[in-house]
Amino acid sequence: MAKEISIDIKIADKEEKGKVFSSGTTLKEMLDSLSINNKEDYVAALVNKTLKELNWKIYKNSEIEFIPTSSVIGFDLYKRSIILLMLKAAKDVLCKPEGSYRIEVMYSLGNGFFCRLEDAEIEITDELLGKIKERMHELVKEDLPIGKRIAYTPDMRRRFMERDLPGKASLLKYRRASRTNVYYLDDYEDYYYGYMVPSTGCLKQFDLVAYDDGFVLVIPDKQTLKLPDEYVAPNKLYNVLRKSEDWGKRLNITCVGELNNNIVAGKTNELILVQEALMEKQIADIAEHIVEEDRKIVLIAGPSSSGKTTFSNRLSIQLKAHGLSPHPIAMDNFFKEREDTPLDADGKYDFESIRALDLQLFNDTMSALLRGEEVQMPTFDFTVGKKVFDGQTLRLNDGDVLVVEGIHALNPLSTEALPKESSYKIYISALTQLNIDEHNRISTTDTRLLRRIVRDARTRGNSATRTISMWPSVRRGEQLNIFLFQEEADVMFNSALIYELSAIKQFAEPLLFGVPEDSDEYYEAKRLLKFLDYFIGIDVQSIPQNSLMREFIGGGCFKV
Repeated sequence: MAKEISIDIKIADKEEKGKVFSSGTTLKEMLDSLSINNKEDYVAALVNKTLKELNWKIYKNSEIEFIPTSSVIGFDLYKRSIILLMLKAAKDVLCKPEGSYRIEVMYSLGNGFFCRLEDAEIEITDELLGKIKERMHELVKEDLPIGKRIAYTPDMRRRFMERDLPGKASLLKYRRASRTNVYYLDDYEDYYYGYMVPSTGCLKQFDLVAYDDGFVLVIPDKQTLKLPDEYVAPNKLYNVLRKSEDWGKRLNITCVGELNNNIVAGKTNELILVQEALMEKQIADIAEHIVEEDRKIVLIAGPSSSGKTTFSNRLSIQLKAHGLSPHPIAMDNFFKEREDTPLDADGKYDFESIRALDLQLFNDTMSALLRGEEVQMPTFDFTVGKKVFDGQTLRLNDGDVLVVEGIHALNPLSTEALPKESSYKIYISALTQLNIDEHNRISTTDTRLLRRIVRDARTRGNSATRTISMWPSVRRGEQLNIFLFQEEADVMFNSALIYELSAIKQFAEPLLFGVPEDSDEYYEAKRLLKFLDYFIGIDVQSIPQNSLMREFIGGGCFKV
């Protein structure tokens, strides 16, 4: 007779303590025993704060929290699994042997992933995409299980080379473990970074839309799990990602395995110098555009840990090289007085809201400067929550240019009183050009989080636990205040460095290992550690002092 175990269960807003099951019961069986609606919305569980798939068996007393698709963790599973579903459906529709074609999942584009089909004989058409989408819906209706098996790593390397997936093969070359988890859906199998949903029946919302020389796998909104009424591609974002992809190809590095190959071959210093030269050229080009178009106000915005401070300094140096005199201005100095600051839903001061800024004063100040007037410049005293006018004045002379940095710099409300021809808007973000392999992307969010963990530990004394705990709030602010306006920019600057994760690895790992196992942040720390394990670390001594990377790892020449 099976031993009985006691399980404390948390699901949605409900908790059931001391629920009795037989030892060896799966998480899926436990979920099915609960009296709740929409059980298909739950795709995984945290077992004693460790993420497990629903086919995991429990043998001892445990605390279990079931994870819905709408959560950050659950939605990651959804996105990963929808890619597997698409690749399986494409295999069925194309009816070609694996290795004679290749589908690559390139980068995130709004509510979707841009994908490319590498096969000269096949043209991406609405008809072809319609057939693949139809097959995806059939597989969802069949509710097929998504399985996992353990494979011998060298065997999978050979198998992926036969299937013309060199990115996966080179990734596994540097895998220390002799065994590798491989997921399969019917007769299609693949390697993925992270867990999957239990079955295809969980993957009801998706679309396929032809775009440029590929197509977009459209995914639902995380909160509503519904598709947009119409998918609209962010064209400017796509163009900068495409340019970064071209840079990677020029360096012969498009995935992690190829980066590791270059490091092992002793090409690290050359790689750093070429990447830094490419970035400096882009900054110089932006400065040249500003000069040629005679823009007087440069507005810079981007999400957290994009490297805005270093970029602003390097852009200012390039503007000086063109004979201009840049004046840095922080929009934070135009905050409203503390008593006038809006409150969020929890009754706390909402400093991320654009309503926290004194937009009238900002527009009046910028307008007066453009008219050539001398104006009093405020400094915001955060200790007392008030603007201070301490006699600091500014007047724009010939050759002067204002360099304004702030999270709301691209929001049209920030500059509604200014003539459009006077402003030059720059969106900056770490738009990672590397992929893990052909089907596993490197999330821009992960890159920025690792940057922030390292920087905040060095400059603010924050633990990785604290930084990870604050990250969801930071992300919500970005969604509301930054990403919505990225297409307003005159230019997008990609601050990602192709070598940076190999550089930041040695700084981030000790901090992540310090996250307590009993903390809510432990899962995220463990996930990031697994991610960093793909990379071979590098010596950072040869990274230049003015590199954007120095803003995070230290040793730079700019004050941050």
